[in-house]
Amino acid sequence: MRAAIETAKIAEDNGDVPIGAVIVYENKIIGRAYNQREQLADPTAHAEIIALTQAAAFLESWRLLACTIYVTLEPCPMCAGALVLSRMDRLVYGCSDPKSGACGSLYNIVRDGRLNHKLEVTAGLLADECSEQLQNFFRSRRSREWEAKS
Repeated sequence: MRAAIETAKIAEDNGDVPIGAVIVYENKIIGRAYNQREQLADPTAHAEIIALTQAAAFLESWRLLACTIYVTLEPCPMCAGALVLSRMDRLVYGCSDPKSGACGSLYNIVRDGRLNHKLEVTAGLLADECSEQLQNFFRSRRSREWEAKS
């Protein structure tokens, strides 16, 4: 999770919401990404999606069996669906997202028995640190917006 938190800082430096993701296979990071929606002007450029693409390229397969993804924020419905479709074994996330979290908060796509695959989920790893990173980003953004209006 520490690697995901460090990676999220790159998103912040680029003006994106600081969310980071790393994918681990056999104790090696094979995918590492951060939110790039603003940078790429792409609504699908979430950290998880970019990391999935990297991991699939590394393994030369869309099936990410025996992989674990670490994400600083609970994945949204799009990302949760992509995790299920990738056949990822495990999801570990930092802080919950009560507004759009799809791994236990608002929905639970990754554990839905109606789908053809379920992930093992560990929630709350370094949750306070992940939450603080996001809160500081939005606090800073609101402060800059307030100064611009003054």
